[in-house]
Amino acid sequence: MKEEKTGREGEIKKLSLGYSPCPNDTAIFYALVHGKVRADGLSFKEELADVEALNRKGLDGRLDITKISFYAYCHMRDQYALLRSGAALGKGCGPLLVGREPVDPKNLKGRRIAIPGGLTTANLLLMLYGNYLGWPSNEGNIIPMLFSDIMPAVKEGRADAGLVIHEGRFTFENYGLHRLLDLGQWWEEVSGLPIPLGGIAAKRSLGDKAIKAVQAAIRESILYTIGKKPQEARAYIRQHAQEMEDSVISSHIGLYVNEHTLWLNEDGERAIEELFARAVRAGLAKPSGKSLFVA
Repeated sequence: MKEEKTGREGEIKKLSLGYSPCPNDTAIFYALVHGKVRADGLSFKEELADVEALNRKGLDGRLDITKISFYAYCHMRDQYALLRSGAALGKGCGPLLVGREPVDPKNLKGRRIAIPGGLTTANLLLMLYGNYLGWPSNEGNIIPMLFSDIMPAVKEGRADAGLVIHEGRFTFENYGLHRLLDLGQWWEEVSGLPIPLGGIAAKRSLGDKAIKAVQAAIRESILYTIGKKPQEARAYIRQHAQEMEDSVISSHIGLYVNEHTLWLNEDGERAIEELFARAVRAGLAKPSGKSLFVA
């Protein structure tokens, strides 16, 4: 971690900050990385990458603060603490299993399923669903790829089904695909809790003071973009959304940036702990004695 000296006033710590180019993340971090809000004593060098790339970087400890899938966090809990601001968590926002034909998802055992990365919460939910149905594990039928490549792969027959996340929830029908299973809805039915998809994690070695400062700054960044000046951030969000239509961008932000994103409440914390507990019971993660948050 680099440090920039600022004379007698002390020193500014420059932290690496990873997040995805998806509209919910660029909306969350716009004000922070453009200096509209500040974290005392801290500055940030942003790095935008696909969610699975961020998961891998976090697993290797290469980022000070990063957006991660909650499944990835299962393997990072000893090194990173979660922040209460910035989470993607809620109801009606889970990953979808889609296919070329409207088949019963229970009949997909042993078929080729494209996934957006092994450490994504989407993949964890698929494995938990398979465990729930009694599917054997490690059948070799899972095909990891960039989330943006999944729908074309299913459409072209390179996969029998695909696990779509992000804006794929709104656009899969454009590829002539059918919704086979809403894994978020399945989670809500079996757990009674909102679906925890991803959050912001900070290295515990930064210390409680710095972590709390980042947490507060992210909350202010969300309030700035979503509550005060939503149009100001539009060009930045669109720049990274590439070919996404304005209506899809708005739907994306509306779904994934909610009250849990601003500040994680008790239900959100319970949902995360329940997801981790189920992963541990299924042998998909190891238990950790570390608390989720610094406070």
